[in-house]
Amino acid sequence: MLGCSSSSSSTTAPGTPNNPPGMSPVRVLMLTATAGFRHDSISTARQVMTTMGATTGEFTVVASDDVSAVDAASLANQDVLFFAMTSGELPLTPDQRAAILAFVSRGGGFVGTHSATDTSYDWAEYGALIGARFRDHPWTRQANVIVEDQAHPSTSLLGSQFSIEEEFYAFRDNPRPRVHVLLRLDASSVGAAGDYPLAWTLTYGGGRVYYNALGHFSSTWNDRRYQQQIAAAIRWAAGR
Repeated sequence: MLGCSSSSSSTTAPGTPNNPPGMSPVRVLMLTATAGFRHDSISTARQVMTTMGATTGEFTVVASDDVSAVDAASLANQDVLFFAMTSGELPLTPDQRAAILAFVSRGGGFVGTHSATDTSYDWAEYGALIGARFRDHPWTRQANVIVEDQAHPSTSLLGSQFSIEEEFYAFRDNPRPRVHVLLRLDASSVGAAGDYPLAWTLTYGGGRVYYNALGHFSSTWNDRRYQQQIAAAIRWAAGR
């Protein structure tokens, strides 16, 4: 469970609508398809996101395990494409891949969580879109996370650091030169040294991309402060 000095933990989704009067909810297509490891927390993630969207009125979620749900026609009716713990070599056709890249390049938002970086290694452009490729998860334990950017909407309620029990990722190469880092692992809290970014943003053409490596456990998805990160990331990715 997430721990933070700035506020108490809660499993209740944020309940105050943040859309300005007259602004429609952000439309989110949430893909949870897996061709590799499938996380037990996917069902929790789907429930949390649909409930949170309905409760706050900030966004609406269409969730699917089927990659055929993502194409040019479906993306034309969405504001954000969300790869939530996808994994493995997803059977996306060349047309689907082109549609995803075009959607983001033209101003659509893209959000990825946890194993979204362990997805589609055979698609080079996707690596550029998401910002990094998963290498391994050396530590599954309680550890500290440092908030590098406390001004970003997704991190503004976290304080300077927090503690969480998670499966912490390391990547094939450090994404820092290519992305804007929001969170990093406090390596000393796992008895290690080095730079391990955990959440970041980047731009891809005219679109906004957000990635968060947390989310392995259902307890993470049920923690209000993680929910606040993802909800704010969706608004940010949609340009709200």
